[in-house]
Amino acid sequence: MDLNSDLAEGFGRWELSDDEALLRIVTSANVACGYHAGDATVIRRACEQAAEHGVVVGAQVSYRDLAGFGRRFIDVPPAELTNDVVYQIGALAAFARVAGTEVGYVKPHGALYNAIVHHAEQAAAVVAAIRSYDPSLAVLGLPGSQWLEQAEQAGLRVFREAFADRAYTPEGTLVPRREPGAVLHDPDEIAERCLKLAAGEPIEAIDGTEIKIEADSICVHGDSPGAVAIAEAVRNRLVAAGVELAPFARRGA
Repeated sequence: MDLNSDLAEGFGRWELSDDEALLRIVTSANVACGYHAGDATVIRRACEQAAEHGVVVGAQVSYRDLAGFGRRFIDVPPAELTNDVVYQIGALAAFARVAGTEVGYVKPHGALYNAIVHHAEQAAAVVAAIRSYDPSLAVLGLPGSQWLEQAEQAGLRVFREAFADRAYTPEGTLVPRREPGAVLHDPDEIAERCLKLAAGEPIEAIDGTEIKIEADSICVHGDSPGAVAIAEAVRNRLVAAGVELAPFARRGA
C-alpha cells in the first residue's frame, strides 16, 4: 500500500503543512504546482526533501485558483485546461530535476479532482495533457471516475486512491467539505479505517451503510488539524499489521 499526502501548499510567508515531518511518513508526495498553492521556493524545497527521503514526487495539478485554493469549479475550455496541466507538470519537473529526482505521477487537486469524477470533457483534457507531455506518467484518482476510465483507455498507468480522513457517500464519492462530518479527526478511528481499506474490507459511508473502496494508495491530508499525528497513526497501524508500504509510481513499476 502507498501513503500519499498533499505538500508544498504554502505561498510566500504563508505556511500550511509540516512538509518535512510528513515526508518522513508518506511514500508519495502530491506536490502543488503553483496554480492553487506553492511558489518556486516552496516547491523546490518539497522536491529536495522528497528526494532526500526517497519519496516519489507527483504533480498535483489544479485550476488556476490561488484565491480559492483550487476548491472552486472553473468552466475552463478543454484546450486551455490541457495547456494549464502541461504547464504545471513542466514547472514541477524542473524543480524535481534539480533536486535529483523526477515526477512519477499526476493527481488533480480539489475542485478539479472532484469535477473529473463525472465531467467527461475536462477529464479528457487532463488525460490529453499527460499523453502529450509524458505518457509514461502514472495517474492517481477516485475509483470509478471518468478520469481513471479515460486514462486507462488512453493507455496510461492507472492507480486508485482512498482518503484516510474524508467521509464517503453511499455511492463511493467524497462528502463535500461544506457538509457536517465531511472530515474525520480521530487518529485511532482513521487508522483503523485505513487498515480496513488496505485489507480490502468494507468501510462505513456517512449514512452508516457499508461500502467497499478499492485502493492502491491512501491519502492523508497535510492541511487537516493534527495531520502529522494522523499520518503517523495510519502508518504505525498499517506497519504493525504487516502491510508493506511502498510507492505505487516507481518508474518501471
